[in-house]
Amino acid sequence: MDQTVKLTYSIHDYSSFSGSYLPKNIAEDKPNDQASRWSSENNNPPQYITLKLKQPAIVRTITFGKYEKTHVCNLKKFKVYGGLCEDNLIELLDSGLKNDNQPETFYLRYKLENNPFPCQYIKVVPLHSWGPSFNYSIWYVELWGVDDHDTVLPHMNWFNAYREKEAIRLCLKHFRQHNYGEAFSSLQKRTRVQLEAPLLTELFESLVERGDFAATEEAVQRAQESGLFSEYINQHEYRPEWRPIVPEPGAERPGMRGGHQMCFDPTHEVMYLFGGWDGTQDLSDLWAFYIRQGQWTRLSADTSTEGGPTARSCHKMCLDVERQQLFTLGRYVDSAQRIPENLKGDFYMYDIPCGRWTLITDDTASMGGPALIFDHQMCLDPVSRTLYVFGGRELTCTAPSSLDDRTGTLSSVDPVFSGLYAYHVATSTWTRLRADSYHPGPGTIRSRVSHCMLFDQKSRKLYILAGQRSKEYLNDFFTYSPDTDELTMISDGTRGDGSVDVPAAGTTQRATIDVQQAEIHVLSGLSKDKEKKEDNLKNSFWVYDIKQNRWSCIYRNRAEPSGSDDSKPLVEPCPRFAHQLVFDHMRKIFYLFGGNPGRKGNPKMRLDDFWRLKLTRPTCSEVLRQCRLLLRKQRFEELVPSDPVAALQYLQTEVAAAVDHADAEQERQFQLLAGRLFAPPAADPADPEPRRAARSRLFDQLTVFFPAEMAQPRSNLTDLIRLDK
Repeated sequence: MDQTVKLTYSIHDYSSFSGSYLPKNIAEDKPNDQASRWSSENNNPPQYITLKLKQPAIVRTITFGKYEKTHVCNLKKFKVYGGLCEDNLIELLDSGLKNDNQPETFYLRYKLENNPFPCQYIKVVPLHSWGPSFNYSIWYVELWGVDDHDTVLPHMNWFNAYREKEAIRLCLKHFRQHNYGEAFSSLQKRTRVQLEAPLLTELFESLVERGDFAATEEAVQRAQESGLFSEYINQHEYRPEWRPIVPEPGAERPGMRGGHQMCFDPTHEVMYLFGGWDGTQDLSDLWAFYIRQGQWTRLSADTSTEGGPTARSCHKMCLDVERQQLFTLGRYVDSAQRIPENLKGDFYMYDIPCGRWTLITDDTASMGGPALIFDHQMCLDPVSRTLYVFGGRELTCTAPSSLDDRTGTLSSVDPVFSGLYAYHVATSTWTRLRADSYHPGPGTIRSRVSHCMLFDQKSRKLYILAGQRSKEYLNDFFTYSPDTDELTMISDGTRGDGSVDVPAAGTTQRATIDVQQAEIHVLSGLSKDKEKKEDNLKNSFWVYDIKQNRWSCIYRNRAEPSGSDDSKPLVEPCPRFAHQLVFDHMRKIFYLFGGNPGRKGNPKMRLDDFWRLKLTRPTCSEVLRQCRLLLRKQRFEELVPSDPVAALQYLQTEVAAAVDHADAEQERQFQLLAGRLFAPPAADPADPEPRRAARSRLFDQLTVFFPAEMAQPRSNLTDLIRLDK
């Protein structure tokens, strides 16, 4: 596509304005002029301003200029719509502005069915201002895109043809719904436009035209077996299901701790746990939990006596599943023990089959690696056999100033942060990829502690999220490619308050990645309460969809249970930080162990509870059951007026078999169906039209489970009828 240019526009329409804050003001960028803005008369919806381009263009970006100071009327939340006709606009953007003085540029949606489409009208709709109950203000708007006539014309022709095709499909849907068979056949024959995929046409004919419920169920089952319900399932938010893992009485198990490390081996279904801080001392025990047996096994009571690492916490551990090797790096050292001989970075490997530790080096810095660090992150690329280590605080003879992962307290001197390193296992060599950047800017990486880092084997990128730098809580989210040294910012973390859009800024967040599902999962720890300006201990679970670039919060645990809650059944973990979370990507199960509950009255308290988390969505089998239930309920309704005895038998057998009797609402609705046997008919049984209309409505319900590109349009022709003057 041609290079973008600044697009010329005029003010076409607006909802209201206040005083001298006229809509035309947004065409000029005057950040020093407090009056150079459009302000709505009030904040009652809908408020909007519509721009008309000089000529149709493919609009790629929108830039909002701002006043030189923060302002309560800035848009915290807004939407942008666009199209060729002001009465038929498509949503192009749903976002918000930071409350600062820096202009912001946003990419707009500009494709339909992977084809660019032109716009002549751009409508900005404010939704929330930064100041509660304040009017909305826009200071300046700039649009960039492609308006070259020869470039835009083919896309204009495609877009008009697309609209024509969709209009025909709406007519076809309307004609078929209302049994206008001749009109439907004539229009389809003349235009050769297909309403839907052949499988759905087959389903319509068997259900609506013939009333062959058995054939309809067979068609639905074929769809399920072909994976056609996957898109519908993936549109559902996950539901968290926590379950405590309680060992048998008297069975050995790890004790209470925080700042420990865990790794998971999905091939053998084994979880490894090493070290930590129990509130009074560092630990050096190594454990394995065997999932199938549901049992802990202590592999070592003290690894230092077996040639392994000394007691430690705030270290990191990685597992090479294929070679069955554990790597551990870093540790925290109390300020009283920070003498030069204690501040070397040791680096160990544990051979699981042999049960043997190997000291790779007692000083990583001497090999070109990081100095002794803690609260860093480490992950493994199993293909190239490379360990990536990022961030963490370098331990020196002076105590650093940052959050102690073990105690949650701050010390007084500015810390030194480690950069980004790569360790190649096969050659035992270290490479520094990036140094810490004290001055943030484009292409720079700010090191931090208590952050998240994951390696995506498909894209070969590191994902880095959040953390803390001195007293500053970070909430940025970016990727780094070790192969190309390319840094890509996903979010700078300054937009939104963490309650809706992204995880709140905080520390000791724990993250996992599901490469197959293209998802990142984050369980939060300590977060920053912006209103109270203090740390807030609450846990929430977030899922990031890599393909859609979208966060979803699926679980929140805000309050610490009181002592009176101890007698209640455990249904979810209490809030904590310095915990550990691992993920079995083959079985899609998370495991959580221990942590610091942040009890002010008992600061040394640590946890030893063990939890299993499963994120659930409707399964293909459940969707199939739901389809069968809808079909069989309709079949039952049709049997009632003609043969009540057969209807009762059908209800007790076929309908009952499709009901999830563990679902209280489904069971209640099932019980109510029996009452239909004694109710007067809703329509004349001899009239086929009500029955056909009910089947047609049922067909519309079933199409929701299929991919949108296969199905008839979701909207209806009658929805386009405007009722205004």
